[in-house]
Amino acid sequence: MVDPASHPALELDERVHQKTRLALLTVLDEAGRADFPYLKKLLGLTDGNLGRHLEALAEQSLVEIQKGHEGRRPRTWAAITPQGRTALAAEMNVLAELVQRFRSTRGEHP
Repeated sequence: MVDPASHPALELDERVHQKTRLALLTVLDEAGRADFPYLKKLLGLTDGNLGRHLEALAEQSLVEIQKGHEGRRPRTWAAITPQGRTALAAEMNVLAELVQRFRSTRGEHP
C-alpha cells in the first residue's frame, strides 16, 4: 500500500495547477510573450476572467504584465518569468509522475 502522505499529487502547486493558469503558463512558455486578445481568444476567456488569472500569476511573480501601445491602441502583454518556467516545469514533472504511476498500475507503457 502507498503511503498517502508521500503521494506525488500532494506536490501539485495550487498557484499553477488551476486549469486556466496552467494553460496560460504553458502558452506563455511556448510563445515567450503574448498579448491579451491572443490569450483571450486562444483560451476562450472573458476579459475579466483572463485579467484576474494573469493578475494572480503576476502577484506570485510567475508572469510579468507589460502595458503599452501599438500605434494608438493600448495593448497588454504577458510573459512568463524565470520563476514561472521553474514552477511550470515542476508541475509538469509531478503530472508526468502521476501519469506514469497511473499507467504502471494498468500494465500500460508511456
